[in-house]
Amino acid sequence: MAKAKQRKPKQETESVTVLRFSDEHLWVRAEADRAQIGISDQGQDSIGEILAVELPDVGDAIERGEAFGELESVRTVHELIAPVNGTVRAVNGELDDHPSLANEDPYHEGWLIEIELADESELEELMASEDYEDFVVGREE
Repeated sequence: MAKAKQRKPKQETESVTVLRFSDEHLWVRAEADRAQIGISDQGQDSIGEILAVELPDVGDAIERGEAFGELESVRTVHELIAPVNGTVRAVNGELDDHPSLANEDPYHEGWLIEIELADESELEELMASEDYEDFVVGREE
């Protein structure tokens, strides 16, 4: 009979993934000093079908509270407001040819940019998932 593998206890040095939301309907998935940023399901739903995406270049700095790009739909052009400060390390090039990925899979394939966080403590100022859900429900009432 084969021995069952024992699970190793988690070490405190393992990085933890944190998902936070801004009141501008962007999510931030952070792990250590790197973070992906995308539009929330509620955000993409309110914009409608995304037809074009304008994002910063790799190496650009984004500044919390300032626009870093745009999502264009049939209804509107939605300005993307940076939820945190950082430097762009990657841009989702798939969105150039398939901007609808931001509608179809906003939390995974439809991510917008990846950044190096300037200050990880800024994440604490964003909403946790439960708080964001309450925020969205409050706006619908």
